[in-house]
Amino acid sequence: MLNKVEICGVDTSKLPMLSGKEMMELLLQVKAGDEAARERFLHCNLRLVLSVVQRFAGRGEHADDLFQVGCIGLIKALENFDLKHEVKFSTYAVPMIIGEIRRHLRDYTAMRVSRSLRDTAYKAMQAKNKLMENSCREPTIDEIAKELDMPREDIVFALDAICEPVSLYEPIFHDDGDAVFVIDQLKDGRVSEALWLNNLALKEGIAHLNEREQKILRLRYFLGKTQMEVSREIGISQAQVSRLEKGALKHLEKYV
Repeated sequence: MLNKVEICGVDTSKLPMLSGKEMMELLLQVKAGDEAARERFLHCNLRLVLSVVQRFAGRGEHADDLFQVGCIGLIKALENFDLKHEVKFSTYAVPMIIGEIRRHLRDYTAMRVSRSLRDTAYKAMQAKNKLMENSCREPTIDEIAKELDMPREDIVFALDAICEPVSLYEPIFHDDGDAVFVIDQLKDGRVSEALWLNNLALKEGIAHLNEREQKILRLRYFLGKTQMEVSREIGISQAQVSRLEKGALKHLEKYV
């Protein structure tokens, strides 16, 4: 898809580009109701759609379909764009195009989401677009929840439910060497770096103890036995076990 030149009958290699001055002049004509200017403006901004479509490569969707959906987003962006915002049209249009394509992908995803969750998510997306138009920035979840008068948790749950799943083996970076996949960026909370280092230090520290001290600590802290049970197994008194255990722990403090 990334190397495709013709999409929906449009030769993307020949798409024209407008200067900032030409863009503003056309926008003024469009807002004045000039249909010819509108068609030319949309045609000259198809590169925006193409750049967004390339972001969704590898999603199993045909490039032509995504390009058409992106064009709908471009048209909506032009219809809703207000010159008073004093921002570039591309800055305003790209999020609109992305949102339109994401909605399309959500509607045709293999995962089924309840209608109520989908409705809540769509309302949240509409509120998000409205807030973006008013503030020219990405609104927070709290702001969206306030706009809809809904609990924050409901908004988060609905938006999470319609997110497209990503394969753990989807490449996120690739250079001349091996690719980096999503799974490479995930952290296993059960085996953290700190835990690994602590275990290594503990192993080194125990190695400095004598055989009986090592056995007492193994029985007490790795097998969970009481001092009385350890005393019976080793054949010494519980008081001796307590004294040897404290001494062993004190020695460990030097190494751990």
